[in-house]
Amino acid sequence: MGENAGADQVKENLLQLSCHFTWSLLFEDADIPDLEMRISEQVEFLDIKGPVGMHNLLAYVRHLKGQHEEALQSLREAEVLIQEEPLGKRSVVTWGNCAWVHYHMGSFAEAQSYLDKVENTCKDFASPFRYRMECAEMDCEEGWALLKCGRRNYRRAIECFAKALEAEPENPEYSIGYAVTAYREYFDDNKMSLGPLRKAVMLNPANPYIKVYLALKLQDIGEREEAERHIEEALSSTSCQTYVFRYAAKYYRRKGCIDKALQLLHKALQTSPESGYLHYQIGLCYKKQMTQLKTSRTKHPSRQSNMKKMAQRAISEFQKTVELRPTFEMAYVCMAEAQAEIHQYEEAEANFQIALNMQNLVGHIEQDIHFRYGRYQQYHQKSEDKAITHYLKGLKIEETSYAQRELLKALNTVANKRVRQNVRLVESTSLLGLVHKLKGNMTEAQLYYKKALRLTGEMNPEF
Repeated sequence: MGENAGADQVKENLLQLSCHFTWSLLFEDADIPDLEMRISEQVEFLDIKGPVGMHNLLAYVRHLKGQHEEALQSLREAEVLIQEEPLGKRSVVTWGNCAWVHYHMGSFAEAQSYLDKVENTCKDFASPFRYRMECAEMDCEEGWALLKCGRRNYRRAIECFAKALEAEPENPEYSIGYAVTAYREYFDDNKMSLGPLRKAVMLNPANPYIKVYLALKLQDIGEREEAERHIEEALSSTSCQTYVFRYAAKYYRRKGCIDKALQLLHKALQTSPESGYLHYQIGLCYKKQMTQLKTSRTKHPSRQSNMKKMAQRAISEFQKTVELRPTFEMAYVCMAEAQAEIHQYEEAEANFQIALNMQNLVGHIEQDIHFRYGRYQQYHQKSEDKAITHYLKGLKIEETSYAQRELLKALNTVANKRVRQNVRLVESTSLLGLVHKLKGNMTEAQLYYKKALRLTGEMNPEF
């Protein structure tokens, strides 16, 4: 009974800690191998941030796999690094994680001894709480953990970095964390991400990792010269190379320099052969080459066979991506699009369905999947009805995004075509009304809805 009561008391104290075990990090079990690989990469190749936080996250992921000895090994590495730096507030995260792992292993006395270490540090820093501290360093640690665990955590990661920056507005590390998260969360909103990226580069002038993010954002808004300057500076640095190569490759792919992009991606692949992200980016390069061949004006006899070759290369890279990251929805979609181009319709349909049936998707991603599947139905399967169904499903998701604008354009095109061809006139006209309504053009929307009403010749309650 005494042992149990002790365990209950330890558990109660553990729940008061602020560490990876209490931060509610969201990710799918299927993504754990990939997440573990990405954390290990960051420890090895990303020299911008002390690796203590990544060792901590690695320990948590290993605990989830039931590898408690390995988890403790990661935490021992974190503890060694803590001793090298002046004893700071962040040590309570590592000790908190140690306490949790020992608790799960049934070593309650060990767990309590780590809880005591946390308590003493909290006293040293005059924290009003027994087992946790509320300070910028802790917010920053939580922010990095959330950022690393993927999309579903970005909104909370931004809040953590914002809170840390309130306390220390000019802190270089907090500014990088905030800027990278803002770039990913508000990828569609230049105002929200450009300012933080500029500030992060100003506070970290020698850091190539943050420069490539700024370059990608400047490319988005058409500031080509400045973007190019940052890319060249980043590529001339020797730090963070694996990361610089992968983001610079994205820059060159979007610029249309596919060979240069592929060269950088293959360089990055030498150090990270198991990176799902790199295989995805390589797949996108081959897919782009496939599209270039498809739309090129030259009627070269080998064009068709080259296009097929590029499609197959792209498919094989996307296949590797989903083996490494089974919940990477856009890899299934891109694979399906490449398969559709070479008439592998059964395979394409199966991959679209995997993406369409995924749970916990972010709004703009779900919109994009419906848009691309709709386009596949319209142009490959010649089914305008199914296309319209998916354009409407995508538009039901209320999020302002690039995908939403594409859905509106697609719906507008197909509805206009049907009006011209006199196909289901009432429905097509009212769809045009909906497009204008969603664009915020209420006057035009009313005109189309009235027109549709007149066509029905009776009051349709839907209008």
